[in-house]
Amino acid sequence: MRLEEKYKKQVIPEMKKIFSYKNNLAVPKLYSITVNVGLNRARTEKDASYIEKVEKSLMLITGQKPVKALAKKSIAGFKIRQGIPVGMFVTLRGKRMYDFLEKLIVATLPRKKDFRGISLKSVDKDGNLSIGLKEQLVFPEVDPEKVDLVHGLGISIRTTAKTREEGIKLLELLGVPFSKTLNEDVKKEKKNKGHQDK
Repeated sequence: MRLEEKYKKQVIPEMKKIFSYKNNLAVPKLYSITVNVGLNRARTEKDASYIEKVEKSLMLITGQKPVKALAKKSIAGFKIRQGIPVGMFVTLRGKRMYDFLEKLIVATLPRKKDFRGISLKSVDKDGNLSIGLKEQLVFPEVDPEKVDLVHGLGISIRTTAKTREEGIKLLELLGVPFSKTLNEDVKKEKKNKGHQDK
């Protein structure tokens, strides 16, 4: 079962059961996924094609042409001039967003060395998840033998959740592999807080 179908058939009913939403439209869902790469290295790299290589890499990983983020003002201390590219990003929605998340869960994260799950601390108060990867080589589309530039990237998964708890449960039901040890710590923390409140 594909991830988008799983959301409709399994996640929505389960979320309604847990949080007592009155209808399907009230259930939190994925809003967008942004994949971004900072271009600070472009100012120090001797290779003039650095930006071009990052662009190709992002296109390969996401299937979409990235957008350049330009500096809004000059900052002399950081050698940044207004208008130069400081980052590059792709925003995924709809089918591409679900396909990317499915690939991330099933094929990409398990390839990370010593991967033990994503920390719950990576989820903000609004239920959005942000994670960083040290290198793009963990993506199945990337052939390490054909890569002459290794770069890190950030992934931001935005949801329509109203709270952190809703966001965590939504992502968990979609299959996002959170760290089990941290899950236990959070449960203990909640339990202890409950005792203190009484």
